[in-house]
Amino acid sequence: MMNNIHHVLHQSSQQLVHTIGLDHAEANLEANLLLQHVLHVNRAWVITHDRDVLNADQQAEFQLLLKRRLDGEPIAYIVGFREFYGLQLKVSPVTLIPRPDTETLVDAALEKVPLDKAWHILDLGTGTGAVALAIAKHRNNCEVTAVDQSSDALSVTLENAQSLKLNNLRLIESNWFSELQGEGFDLIVSNPPYIAQDDEHLKQGDLRFEPISALASGMDGLDDIRKIVQDAPDYLKTNGWLMLEHGFDQAESVATLLKTRGFNQIAHAKDIAGTLRVTFGAI
Repeated sequence: MMNNIHHVLHQSSQQLVHTIGLDHAEANLEANLLLQHVLHVNRAWVITHDRDVLNADQQAEFQLLLKRRLDGEPIAYIVGFREFYGLQLKVSPVTLIPRPDTETLVDAALEKVPLDKAWHILDLGTGTGAVALAIAKHRNNCEVTAVDQSSDALSVTLENAQSLKLNNLRLIESNWFSELQGEGFDLIVSNPPYIAQDDEHLKQGDLRFEPISALASGMDGLDDIRKIVQDAPDYLKTNGWLMLEHGFDQAESVATLLKTRGFNQIAHAKDIAGTLRVTFGAI
């Protein structure tokens, strides 16, 4: 039948391939996610019910969501969540969409944080809370402070923390370090804006829908990273670490900033594509 689940998924996958350029695997995944969202079911249910027929209301809702995706709106904003580091996180247009590359920052942090010590950890510009929540989940003896200048973003972080039942996370509305006077941390992590403000990629794909304040930072993309590197030593304990996610071609520049500010043990971590994605050092 023309409106059974198998046919609807096949047809919508083809549209996603031809209209927005997804590969077939991505298109199949996204079509499934949209349908699961409409029907409130999981992937296994869809597979075992692929000959079921959608009713008129279900078909209309699915087509509405599909049109939003075909118009370029990110799938994460449409369905309202994104998986990150094994956690299902709520996302909204007030926050950056967590990406697999940023899991590199979590991996690097967890390698440094001892299992048997209660470190104080700071996540600057937390957004959805992805990095802070992943670290808090895997180091539940540590206190993780997550800051963002957006109260709307912190509301999303709070919802995620509550759904994950994490009680070792503290949220503070702050423009970087502005509300943290007198505090000291063993580790500071950040995925700050790092795209150059005139980069053409800001007008393409998902980036068109995400908050520009969470993406772009000055002519070379490094303005916020410069500020964080400059101020971080005042908030780090002795031998404390600063870890920064950055663009694919910024590792050397970030390392130079750290060295100039007096950091040592400077090193990098690669993302899943083998790109230098995180640079860190100790003070």
